[in-house]
Amino acid sequence: MRKLKLQVQISIDGYVAGPNGEMDWMVCNWDDKINDYVNKLTDSVDNILLGRKMTDGFVSYWTDLLTKPDDPDFPFAKKMIDIPKVVFSKTLNQSVWENTTLATGKLEDEITKLKEQPGKGIIVYGGAGFVSSLVKAGLIDEYHLFVNPAAVGNGLSIFNSLNNRLNLKLVKSIAFECGIVLQQYNPE
Repeated sequence: MRKLKLQVQISIDGYVAGPNGEMDWMVCNWDDKINDYVNKLTDSVDNILLGRKMTDGFVSYWTDLLTKPDDPDFPFAKKMIDIPKVVFSKTLNQSVWENTTLATGKLEDEITKLKEQPGKGIIVYGGAGFVSSLVKAGLIDEYHLFVNPAAVGNGLSIFNSLNNRLNLKLVKSIAFECGIVLQQYNPE
């Protein structure tokens, strides 16, 4: 069965964005080591899951980078556009994005169907509400938390909807020169 992996930037106090969606606290000057890690993680998947609210910004950001072949992020942008995406939506009847399909059924059923398909792993990036639903339902198999050296104090959390404690086992921890510390956890 395929694994669902979460890759998320998170503040040291557990927020994925400020109260109004601010992400200006995230470290952007990544070094080669963190870029290599993210590339290897991305190469281990062949599907990207997104919540409806995040999809417009995600797709337009990477599509725009494809118009800039001299940008150092161009190769990664190509990956982000080429990898098939599944957008979870309760309001849309058809996808308006290229290389994207919609999932409109019950979350647990849709994820189970995806995990049972042949292929590599599946990665989810967000948004916060969608990821929070996946966490609450116990559907994430690997947590790749990129802990930024910033405390936000208030904001959007992916762990705030848990009804029960979530016990995790540390798989690896890597400190990068840019100040981010990767914490990879798997559910116990």
